[in-house]
Amino acid sequence: MIGSWRAGFGQGDFPFYMVQIAPFGYVDNLGASGFLRESQRATAEALANCGLAETMDIGDAHDIHPLNKQEVGRRLALLALARTYGRKELECAGPTFAKAAVEGGAIRVSFTHASGLVARGGPPAQFALAGKDGRFEPADARIDGEAVVLTSAKVKQPLFVRYAWCEFCETNLFNAAGLPAGPFRTDSFEP
Repeated sequence: MIGSWRAGFGQGDFPFYMVQIAPFGYVDNLGASGFLRESQRATAEALANCGLAETMDIGDAHDIHPLNKQEVGRRLALLALARTYGRKELECAGPTFAKAAVEGGAIRVSFTHASGLVARGGPPAQFALAGKDGRFEPADARIDGEAVVLTSAKVKQPLFVRYAWCEFCETNLFNAAGLPAGPFRTDSFEP
């Protein structure tokens, strides 16, 4: 779609900023939203001059079109100001997954755009770990600088991490600019 619009307008790779599908309490709860959000992120990263505004913190379990449009607009404006208009002093992205490293019975998740990493209202939420069996269990999380360290009593030898891999869940991980971390996974299990 982005390629066809750019071709149709004949203006080259003009900026294209997207809004992540908002969290919503789907009746069937098949878990497909995580994969859709992953596709949105992959598109924003693969195509030139694209970006994605995260919305994991402003969804509504009962309204597929959350009312907080002002915050969505602010996040899109930050993307445009920083990336299109060169305002380098503005942070335009929330904590973004960089890598995960196994450390004994824990996994350390490192982020970019993580200056001032903070969990609002308690420890970081919505992290899950899995071992080689691929069964994800909720993780205990703590912030360590610009990283989050994860453990789970139910996963003694963790190999994989998922964050905010849900239809609707309340996330609380932000950077100093007040922008939320986006969902990610380190596994490649099929839906």
